[in-house]
Amino acid sequence: MMDNLVYFIILALLAEVLGTVGGFGSSLFFVPIAGFFLDIHSVLGVTAVFHLASNITKIAMFKRGFDKAMIVKMGIPAVIFVIAGAFLTKYINSKVLEISLAVFLISLSAILIIFRNLQIKPTSFNAVSGGVISGFVAGILGTGGAIRGLVLAAFNFKMEVFIVTSAIIDLAIDASRSVVYFANGYVHKDDLYLIPILLVVSIIGTFIGKKILEKISEAQFKYIVLGLILVTGIVTLSKVLFFN
Repeated sequence: MMDNLVYFIILALLAEVLGTVGGFGSSLFFVPIAGFFLDIHSVLGVTAVFHLASNITKIAMFKRGFDKAMIVKMGIPAVIFVIAGAFLTKYINSKVLEISLAVFLISLSAILIIFRNLQIKPTSFNAVSGGVISGFVAGILGTGGAIRGLVLAAFNFKMEVFIVTSAIIDLAIDASRSVVYFANGYVHKDDLYLIPILLVVSIIGTFIGKKILEKISEAQFKYIVLGLILVTGIVTLSKVLFFN
């Protein structure tokens, strides 16, 4: 890992920038990227801790209000189901987890690219359902921000309210799954040196992402991000099937 540390840091920074601008969260990119350097269980442990720092940074930088009702409706079921998903990872083969992650990335990006006008109705039922699904997927695959972002988008929040609300929910999710991942033995002593590095990466990446959002159309960039998610999923699947 030390031999590839520079590449790892650069790619992690890219994941943070794209996650901030795209509104999906950095884990959507960071999990498959980290999978090229670490085993899947280590990736889950490192990602959870990295995302804690990332979300605290987002809350600090985009602190112009949040939606309390959405945090309750979406956040509580998300925390419950992220614990369930994180617990199940202990009993699922690591290769199956990697393939599932790749298929999830490919399917999600393809659906959002093909069905550009896909919309979810802004109802309490959908908010709770979104919390359940995004929490469970985050627990078992390490990333559920895209699902949460899709649901939050239906409520037409202002950009900063969207980002902070999502970050607060995600913070609760990451704190919960970090405890389970630690209990499962996914947070290794050998990987702890990455945490302060990733903390700095999260601050710099979020700052760069915020500046980009001030200059470009969020809608235009969304499709670039989706294309990158699709490519990331294909590369991840290829790695699992042909190079493991």
